[in-house]
Amino acid sequence: MHILDTHLHLIYPDRFRYPWIGPGHKLDRAWTREQYFAEAEALGIVSALHMEVDVAETDIVAETAFVTGLPGIAGAIAACRPEHDGFERQVETLLEAGQGRVKGFRRILHEVLDDVSQTGLFVENLRRLVPHGVTFDLCLRADQLHLGKRLARAVPDLTFVLDHCGNPDIAGLGLDPWRAALADIATCPNVVGKVSGLVNHCAPGWSAETLRPYVEHVIACFGWDRVVWGSDHPVATITGGTLTGWVDAARAIVAGASDDEKAALFHRNAERVYRI
Repeated sequence: MHILDTHLHLIYPDRFRYPWIGPGHKLDRAWTREQYFAEAEALGIVSALHMEVDVAETDIVAETAFVTGLPGIAGAIAACRPEHDGFERQVETLLEAGQGRVKGFRRILHEVLDDVSQTGLFVENLRRLVPHGVTFDLCLRADQLHLGKRLARAVPDLTFVLDHCGNPDIAGLGLDPWRAALADIATCPNVVGKVSGLVNHCAPGWSAETLRPYVEHVIACFGWDRVVWGSDHPVATITGGTLTGWVDAARAIVAGASDDEKAALFHRNAERVYRI
């Protein structure tokens, strides 16, 4: 079963600035396309979508132009600022920079105040994405999932992709109250669940069985036709995980599914959602 990774971060500190990656940070080095595919190809990952890495705002266009030109990169989800005036021009610039390979946009919302995404301007700017046929990835904490639901209801013609299963606090709070909030946002038919980023929220020593109830709940809520898979590499390594470990765990968790269901999760839905 081949895999399309919908959530790959590539880090090139010689080219771009990453304000959140300071000296001593576990990601404070180059994480290149070559390094990734050296491990990924043996795991059945044939291509990947690059997910923006929260570069300095002045580097957003350059990051998008660079990654969309790399071999093996099927497209990019570019950073954006829907809270700003001039958003339409930013989108046009990024689409041009990506030469037709920008498949979606993302604003990391857990880093800003909740009300940033709840203004009329933010909603109106998201509506401007619809004619371009792109997606908007939601990156929210578990306690913010109601914010994502409001956006999805306000812009029903836009496909939203919920990153990292809605970021459940696995090591702390466990399944609840995340479980109910996840089920609630999944009632929006224009939201897709991304099975990614779970290992970041685990205590050391996690296993496939640690992750199983979370992955199974996401699939139960969204259904096999509204889930995609992502590695979140190399962010997943911060807590001691590896790309190989996450792929092996994901395959073990869905081992009992049909080949058709596995194909939907690992590549077919992503090809449809991101128009690849």
